[in-house]
Amino acid sequence: MISAIDSCFLAPSAPVAAAQAAGRPVVALESTIIAHGMPYPQNVRTAREVEAIIRELGAEPATIALVDGRIRIGLSDEELERLGRSGQAHKVSRRDLPAVLASGELGATTVAATMICAALAGIEVFVTGGIGGVHRGAAQTFDISADLQELAKTSVVVVCAGAKSILDIGLTLEYLETHGVPVLACEQDNFPAFYTRDSGFRADLRIDDAAQQARFVRTKWSLGLAGGVVLATPVPEAAAMPREEIDTIIAQALAEAAQQGMGGKALTPFLLDRIQALTGGRSLATNIALVKHNAEVGARLALALAAA
Repeated sequence: MISAIDSCFLAPSAPVAAAQAAGRPVVALESTIIAHGMPYPQNVRTAREVEAIIRELGAEPATIALVDGRIRIGLSDEELERLGRSGQAHKVSRRDLPAVLASGELGATTVAATMICAALAGIEVFVTGGIGGVHRGAAQTFDISADLQELAKTSVVVVCAGAKSILDIGLTLEYLETHGVPVLACEQDNFPAFYTRDSGFRADLRIDDAAQQARFVRTKWSLGLAGGVVLATPVPEAAAMPREEIDTIIAQALAEAAQQGMGGKALTPFLLDRIQALTGGRSLATNIALVKHNAEVGARLALALAAA
Protein backbone atom coordinates (compact mmCIF):
# COMPACT_ATOMS: atom_id res chain seq x y z
CA MET A 1 0.00 0.00 0.00
CA ILE A 2 2.83 2.41 0.81
CA SER A 3 4.42 1.92 -2.62
CA ALA A 4 1.08 2.74 -4.29
CA ILE A 5 0.84 5.92 -2.24
CA ASP A 6 4.40 6.82 -3.15
CA SER A 7 3.84 6.45 -6.88
CA CYS A 8 0.42 8.12 -7.00
CA PHE A 9 0.76 11.07 -4.67
CA LEU A 10 4.33 11.69 -3.47
CA ALA A 11 6.29 14.16 -5.57
CA PRO A 12 9.80 14.74 -4.18
CA SER A 13 11.72 17.67 -5.60
CA ALA A 14 14.88 16.96 -7.58
CA PRO A 15 17.17 18.07 -4.70
CA VAL A 16 15.30 15.89 -2.19
CA ALA A 17 15.34 12.87 -4.51
CA ALA A 18 19.07 13.36 -5.13
CA ALA A 19 19.80 13.65 -1.41
CA GLN A 20 17.88 10.48 -0.60
CA ALA A 21 19.54 8.58 -3.43
CA ALA A 22 22.94 9.63 -2.08
CA GLY A 23 22.04 8.72 1.50
CA ARG A 24 22.15 12.33 2.68
CA PRO A 25 19.75 13.30 5.49
CA VAL A 26 16.58 15.22 4.70
CA VAL A 27 14.71 17.48 7.14
CA ALA A 28 10.98 18.00 6.66
CA LEU A 29 9.41 21.44 7.13
CA GLU A 30 5.72 22.26 7.43
CA SER A 31 3.87 24.77 5.28
CA THR A 32 1.09 25.99 7.58
CA ILE A 33 3.64 28.32 9.14
CA ILE A 34 4.02 29.88 5.68
CA ALA A 35 0.35 30.04 4.70
CA HIS A 36 -1.25 30.69 8.10
CA GLY A 37 1.46 31.47 10.66
CA MET A 38 3.20 34.57 9.29
CA PRO A 39 2.28 37.50 7.02
CA TYR A 40 3.72 37.96 3.54
CA PRO A 41 6.57 38.61 2.73
CA GLN A 42 8.12 37.58 6.05
CA ASN A 43 6.68 34.09 5.64
CA VAL A 44 8.40 33.35 2.34
CA ARG A 45 11.64 35.03 3.36
CA THR A 46 11.75 33.04 6.61
CA ALA A 47 11.00 29.77 4.79
CA ARG A 48 13.93 30.36 2.45
CA GLU A 49 16.25 31.34 5.31
CA VAL A 50 15.30 28.22 7.28
CA GLU A 51 15.99 26.05 4.23
CA ALA A 52 19.37 27.75 3.81
CA ILE A 53 20.31 27.04 7.44
CA ILE A 54 19.60 23.34 6.97
CA ARG A 55 21.60 23.17 3.73
CA GLU A 56 24.56 24.98 5.30
CA LEU A 57 24.72 22.31 8.01
CA GLY A 58 24.82 19.51 5.43
CA ALA A 59 21.21 18.26 5.25
CA GLU A 60 18.55 18.82 2.59
CA PRO A 61 15.38 20.73 3.52
CA ALA A 62 12.00 19.47 2.29
CA THR A 63 9.16 21.92 2.78
CA ILE A 64 5.95 19.90 2.39
CA ALA A 65 2.66 21.11 0.88
CA LEU A 66 -0.19 19.86 -1.30
CA VAL A 67 0.01 21.29 -4.81
CA ASP A 68 -2.12 20.27 -7.80
CA GLY A 69 -3.16 16.95 -6.31
CA ARG A 70 0.35 15.85 -5.25
CA ILE A 71 2.23 15.83 -1.97
CA ARG A 72 5.23 18.00 -2.73
CA ILE A 73 8.26 16.88 -0.73
CA GLY A 74 10.35 19.99 -1.22
CA LEU A 75 9.04 23.16 -2.88
CA SER A 76 10.51 25.27 -5.65
CA ASP A 77 10.94 29.02 -5.15
CA GLU A 78 7.84 29.55 -7.29
CA GLU A 79 5.77 27.14 -5.19
CA LEU A 80 6.95 28.81 -1.97
CA GLU A 81 5.96 32.18 -3.37
CA ARG A 82 2.56 30.88 -4.46
CA LEU A 83 1.92 29.42 -1.02
CA GLY A 84 3.01 32.57 0.79
CA ARG A 85 0.97 34.92 -1.36
CA SER A 86 -2.16 32.83 -1.84
CA GLY A 87 -4.22 33.57 1.26
CA GLN A 88 -6.46 30.72 0.05
CA ALA A 89 -4.44 27.63 0.95
CA HIS A 90 -6.35 25.05 2.96
CA LYS A 91 -5.04 24.25 6.42
CA VAL A 92 -4.53 20.51 6.11
CA SER A 93 -4.43 18.03 8.98
CA ARG A 94 -4.88 14.24 8.84
CA ARG A 95 -8.62 14.34 8.12
CA ASP A 96 -8.18 16.91 5.33
CA LEU A 97 -5.51 15.14 3.27
CA PRO A 98 -7.87 13.07 1.07
CA ALA A 99 -10.21 15.98 0.28
CA VAL A 100 -7.52 18.48 -0.66
CA LEU A 101 -5.51 15.96 -2.68
CA ALA A 102 -8.65 14.82 -4.51
CA SER A 103 -9.68 18.41 -5.32
CA GLY A 104 -6.20 19.43 -6.49
CA GLU A 105 -6.41 22.59 -4.42
CA LEU A 106 -3.50 24.23 -2.60
CA GLY A 107 -2.94 22.85 0.89
CA ALA A 108 -0.61 23.87 3.71
CA THR A 109 0.27 20.99 6.01
CA THR A 110 -0.01 21.20 9.80
CA VAL A 111 2.30 19.34 12.18
CA ALA A 112 0.10 16.22 11.97
CA ALA A 113 -0.16 16.19 8.18
CA THR A 114 3.54 16.99 7.75
CA MET A 115 4.43 14.05 9.98
CA ILE A 116 2.29 11.74 7.84
CA CYS A 117 3.83 12.98 4.61
CA ALA A 118 7.37 12.90 6.00
CA ALA A 119 6.92 9.29 7.14
CA LEU A 120 5.56 8.30 3.72
CA ALA A 121 8.62 9.90 2.14
CA GLY A 122 11.05 8.15 4.50
CA ILE A 123 12.05 11.33 6.36
CA GLU A 124 12.80 10.90 10.07
CA VAL A 125 13.22 14.49 11.28
CA PHE A 126 10.71 17.30 11.02
CA VAL A 127 11.29 20.89 12.15
CA THR A 128 8.43 23.18 13.13
CA GLY A 129 7.83 26.21 15.33
CA GLY A 130 5.68 24.73 18.09
CA ILE A 131 3.42 21.71 18.33
CA GLY A 132 -0.32 21.93 18.86
CA GLY A 133 -1.85 20.54 22.01
CA VAL A 134 -4.69 20.70 24.47
CA HIS A 135 -6.39 24.08 24.21
CA ARG A 136 -7.29 26.05 27.30
CA GLY A 137 -10.86 25.24 28.26
CA ALA A 138 -10.70 21.84 26.54
CA ALA A 139 -12.70 20.30 29.39
CA GLN A 140 -15.70 22.07 27.87
CA THR A 141 -14.75 22.26 24.19
CA PHE A 142 -12.75 19.01 23.72
CA ASP A 143 -10.42 21.10 21.52
CA ILE A 144 -7.30 18.94 21.31
CA SER A 145 -4.92 19.20 18.39
CA ALA A 146 -4.58 16.25 16.03
CA ASP A 147 -0.81 16.79 16.39
CA LEU A 148 -0.87 14.85 19.67
CA GLN A 149 -2.53 11.75 18.22
CA GLU A 150 -0.13 11.85 15.29
CA LEU A 151 2.82 11.95 17.64
CA ALA A 152 1.44 8.82 19.31
CA LYS A 153 1.36 6.81 16.07
CA THR A 154 3.77 8.25 13.45
CA SER A 155 7.51 7.58 13.83
CA VAL A 156 9.02 11.01 13.15
CA VAL A 157 11.07 13.23 15.47
CA VAL A 158 9.44 16.65 15.82
CA VAL A 159 11.91 19.41 16.66
CA CYS A 160 10.11 22.41 18.11
CA ALA A 161 10.22 25.25 20.64
CA GLY A 162 7.73 23.39 22.80
CA ALA A 163 3.98 23.86 22.62
CA LYS A 164 2.44 27.16 21.65
CA SER A 165 1.90 29.42 24.66
CA ILE A 166 -1.81 29.76 23.80
CA LEU A 167 -2.32 26.13 24.95
CA ASP A 168 -2.71 24.37 28.27
CA ILE A 169 0.84 23.08 28.36
CA GLY A 170 0.42 20.99 31.50
CA LEU A 171 -2.45 19.03 29.99
CA THR A 172 -0.60 18.77 26.67
CA LEU A 173 2.34 17.08 28.41
CA GLU A 174 -0.03 14.80 30.35
CA TYR A 175 -1.66 13.75 27.07
CA LEU A 176 1.71 12.97 25.50
CA GLU A 177 2.73 10.94 28.55
CA THR A 178 -0.51 8.94 28.43
CA HIS A 179 0.14 8.05 24.79
CA GLY A 180 3.78 7.12 25.37
CA VAL A 181 5.38 10.00 23.48
CA PRO A 182 8.83 10.87 24.89
CA VAL A 183 9.43 14.58 25.40
CA LEU A 184 13.11 15.48 25.26
CA ALA A 185 14.54 18.88 26.17
CA CYS A 186 17.65 20.30 24.56
CA GLU A 187 19.73 23.10 26.15
CA GLN A 188 17.67 23.21 29.38
CA ASP A 189 15.79 20.91 31.75
CA ASN A 190 12.32 22.43 31.35
CA PHE A 191 9.94 22.26 28.43
CA PRO A 192 9.83 25.58 26.54
CA ALA A 193 6.65 27.52 25.74
CA PHE A 194 7.24 28.89 22.25
CA TYR A 195 7.47 32.67 22.87
CA THR A 196 9.12 32.07 26.25
CA ARG A 197 11.95 29.75 27.20
CA ASP A 198 10.36 28.11 30.22
CA SER A 199 6.84 26.71 30.54
CA GLY A 200 7.35 25.82 34.19
CA PHE A 201 7.09 22.09 33.36
CA ARG A 202 10.00 19.67 33.16
CA ALA A 203 10.62 17.55 30.10
CA ASP A 204 11.01 13.78 30.45
CA LEU A 205 14.74 13.91 29.68
CA ARG A 206 17.37 16.46 28.80
CA ILE A 207 19.69 15.43 25.96
CA ASP A 208 21.82 18.18 24.45
CA ASP A 209 24.17 16.19 22.21
CA ALA A 210 22.85 15.30 18.75
CA ALA A 211 24.58 11.91 18.71
CA GLN A 212 22.97 10.99 22.03
CA GLN A 213 19.60 12.20 20.78
CA ALA A 214 20.01 9.96 17.74
CA ARG A 215 20.89 6.95 19.92
CA PHE A 216 17.74 7.54 21.98
CA VAL A 217 15.57 7.70 18.86
CA ARG A 218 17.17 4.64 17.25
CA THR A 219 16.75 2.67 20.49
CA LYS A 220 13.06 3.57 20.74
CA TRP A 221 12.25 2.54 17.20
CA SER A 222 14.50 -0.55 17.33
CA LEU A 223 12.39 -1.78 20.25
CA GLY A 224 9.34 -1.65 18.01
CA LEU A 225 7.96 1.33 19.91
CA ALA A 226 6.30 3.14 17.03
CA GLY A 227 5.38 6.80 17.33
CA GLY A 228 7.06 10.13 17.41
CA VAL A 229 9.52 11.88 19.69
CA VAL A 230 9.29 15.53 20.71
CA LEU A 231 12.66 17.30 20.84
CA ALA A 232 12.06 20.71 22.38
CA THR A 233 14.62 23.49 22.39
CA PRO A 234 14.00 27.02 23.70
CA VAL A 235 13.85 30.20 21.67
CA PRO A 236 17.22 32.01 21.80
CA GLU A 237 17.36 34.15 24.94
CA ALA A 238 17.79 37.43 23.06
CA ALA A 239 14.55 36.84 21.16
CA ALA A 240 12.42 35.46 24.02
CA MET A 241 9.46 37.42 25.36
CA PRO A 242 8.87 37.99 29.10
CA ARG A 243 6.49 35.33 30.39
CA GLU A 244 4.26 37.74 32.33
CA GLU A 245 3.81 39.99 29.30
CA ILE A 246 2.95 37.25 26.85
CA ASP A 247 0.58 35.58 29.33
CA THR A 248 -1.37 38.85 29.67
CA ILE A 249 -1.53 39.30 25.91
CA ILE A 250 -2.62 35.70 25.33
CA ALA A 251 -5.38 36.09 27.90
CA GLN A 252 -6.67 39.14 26.03
CA ALA A 253 -6.49 37.34 22.67
CA LEU A 254 -8.34 34.33 24.09
CA ALA A 255 -11.07 36.58 25.48
CA GLU A 256 -11.48 38.23 22.08
CA ALA A 257 -11.67 34.81 20.40
CA ALA A 258 -14.38 33.71 22.82
CA GLN A 259 -16.38 36.89 22.19
CA GLN A 260 -16.25 36.22 18.46
CA GLY A 261 -17.13 32.54 18.81
CA MET A 262 -13.82 31.56 17.28
CA GLY A 263 -12.91 27.88 17.33
CA GLY A 264 -11.68 24.89 15.33
CA LYS A 265 -9.06 25.42 12.63
CA ALA A 266 -9.53 29.19 12.68
CA LEU A 267 -8.63 29.60 16.35
CA THR A 268 -4.84 29.29 16.25
CA PRO A 269 -4.32 31.61 13.22
CA PHE A 270 -6.65 34.16 14.86
CA LEU A 271 -4.75 34.05 18.15
CA LEU A 272 -1.36 34.32 16.45
CA ASP A 273 -2.56 37.32 14.44
CA ARG A 274 -3.93 39.05 17.53
CA ILE A 275 -0.79 38.34 19.54
CA GLN A 276 1.31 39.80 16.74
CA ALA A 277 -0.85 42.93 16.69
CA LEU A 278 -0.89 43.30 20.48
CA THR A 279 2.91 42.93 20.69
CA GLY A 280 3.54 45.38 17.89
CA GLY A 281 5.15 42.67 15.79
CA ARG A 282 7.61 41.50 18.45
CA SER A 283 5.98 38.06 18.63
CA LEU A 284 6.65 37.60 14.90
CA ALA A 285 10.34 38.33 15.44
CA THR A 286 10.35 35.75 18.24
CA ASN A 287 8.62 33.22 16.00
CA ILE A 288 11.18 33.71 13.25
CA ALA A 289 14.11 33.39 15.67
CA LEU A 290 12.85 30.17 17.23
CA VAL A 291 12.13 28.50 13.88
CA LYS A 292 15.66 29.25 12.69
CA HIS A 293 17.13 27.87 15.90
CA ASN A 294 14.96 24.75 15.63
CA ALA A 295 16.28 24.25 12.10
CA GLU A 296 19.86 24.14 13.40
CA VAL A 297 18.96 21.58 16.07
CA GLY A 298 16.95 19.49 13.61
CA ALA A 299 19.66 19.46 10.95
CA ARG A 300 22.27 18.29 13.45
CA LEU A 301 19.95 15.53 14.63
CA ALA A 302 19.26 14.42 11.05
CA LEU A 303 23.00 14.20 10.39
CA ALA A 304 23.50 12.19 13.60
CA LEU A 305 20.65 9.81 12.72
CA ALA A 306 22.17 9.23 9.30
CA ALA A 307 25.45 8.29 10.97
CA ALA A 308 23.88 6.16 13.73
